[in-house]
Amino acid sequence: MFDIGFWELVVIVVVGMLVLGPERLPSALRSVQRGIAKVKQYSQRVQDELDHELRIKELHEHLKKAEQGSLDDLSPELQRSLTELQDAAAQVQRPYANTENSAKPADTPSASAENPPKKDDNA
Repeated sequence: MFDIGFWELVVIVVVGMLVLGPERLPSALRSVQRGIAKVKQYSQRVQDELDHELRIKELHEHLKKAEQGSLDDLSPELQRSLTELQDAAAQVQRPYANTENSAKPADTPSASAENPPKKDDNA
């Protein structure tokens, strides 16, 4: 990325030692490292979002092609895009459908039936 050689790094470290001192230099380097990590993380999120938007645009173009032609004689790529869009639409219409299927079966006893409340003998 940067064309910095060994001697340039040595000069930067020496100037940093003179300006910041040996006590504050390690914390300054950690701060710079954290800042660089945040910039990388942000750029990765932007790239992921752009990829997602491009994929959505591609799916819309495929949908327009499918609408213009007959739905029976689509190319495999257009058919796959159409199936993807139908699945996405189904997930939007019923977003909690998967959690309903993972509910407990009816024949499983509940916790309250296994451990009935005890009577208080002191009362």
